[in-house]
Amino acid sequence: MTTLSTARTCPFDPPAEYARLRETCPVAPLRLTLAPGDGDGWLVSRLADVRAVLSDRRFSHRNELIGLPIPPPFPMSEYRPQPAAPGAFIKMDQPGHSRYRRYLTRSFTMRATAGLEPMITRLTERHLDALEQAGRPADLVSVFAEPLPVQVLCEMLGVPEDVREPLREHLAVLSRMSYPVEELITACTVIAETLQELIAAKRAAPGSDLLSELAGAQDLTDEELVNIAWALLGGGFDTTANMLALGTFALLCHPDQLAVLRARPELAGNAVEELLRYLTISHLGASRAALEDVELNGVRIKAGDTVVALLPAANRDPAHFEAPDRLDITAATQGHVAFGHGEHQCIGQHLARAVLRIALPALFDRFPGLRLAVDADSVPLRSDMLHYGVHELPVTWGDD
Repeated sequence: MTTLSTARTCPFDPPAEYARLRETCPVAPLRLTLAPGDGDGWLVSRLADVRAVLSDRRFSHRNELIGLPIPPPFPMSEYRPQPAAPGAFIKMDQPGHSRYRRYLTRSFTMRATAGLEPMITRLTERHLDALEQAGRPADLVSVFAEPLPVQVLCEMLGVPEDVREPLREHLAVLSRMSYPVEELITACTVIAETLQELIAAKRAAPGSDLLSELAGAQDLTDEELVNIAWALLGGGFDTTANMLALGTFALLCHPDQLAVLRARPELAGNAVEELLRYLTISHLGASRAALEDVELNGVRIKAGDTVVALLPAANRDPAHFEAPDRLDITAATQGHVAFGHGEHQCIGQHLARAVLRIALPALFDRFPGLRLAVDADSVPLRSDMLHYGVHELPVTWGDD
């Protein structure tokens, strides 16, 4: 019986145990901290099996059916997994998931995202100015990597400037693995009230932003709109910020790869894909509940069992990726599951790619001498958060 580990010996590599499981026990019994019923837990680590689970509708994404492989964020006596609220499509199966996602798909296509690139470039330059003005050394996370994706997503959605930082602060509470119940209640109350006021404003005076477009849909209630907005903001704030900071950290610690990126800027897109594969910030994987008995790689998964698709292990699978434990921005990256797979694959993946593809080269162009201001071993890692990354990244630049 194995457990879901977050312990690392290298900041860029998954726990070493994952490679052993992938080789010797690719569908491994998993100890659950909390199970909704009598179901068992399973840890799936090979890429083919992970993709199979995430594309099979016999495995459910419903929150109330899925067991927890890690302790809940507050005492178990106070934790009860609840069904998804109306509009919270991320935790729904069909047909609800498709119904809500259909309202959003057009705004998150590659073509729609390409239209946002001038705005992303403008905001990137603004935050690079802020980094330069902060002086040396500076924390790349708080000055650049964290605020940039927040501003990009808020511009797209039409979130006013004065509520962006409060929303970010309260959503950050929910990105931790543990927090006091009182802090959760405060965060959820503020987020809900802020979004309710925002939706009311969009109904009264719509603009050209995504929330105004959604507010114009006659068949969506205010509760549904609030939860759709919550899902988009909660899914977009934390993830891209962590990839931007951790990707910078990885490139600074792999100067050969950074040199290739600087010499061949046309590789920026492939570099982003390789960083997504190599780093895989969804370090807790993607959980599903079996709705019926399913055989997976010779193992019988019973109805009610929880399956954790271990994305970091799958993205290092040597059966699919050549030299998977090496960062190589020229390597083939097709098939990685950093954004998940199947119908629940991240709806904002093209937006995240655009931010990373624009921001990373711009950062190194503006600061060609960018380097860590501390030893790499001193950089605090986000092993205690729902998404992996770094809490801080002290950097400096220039000749001294």
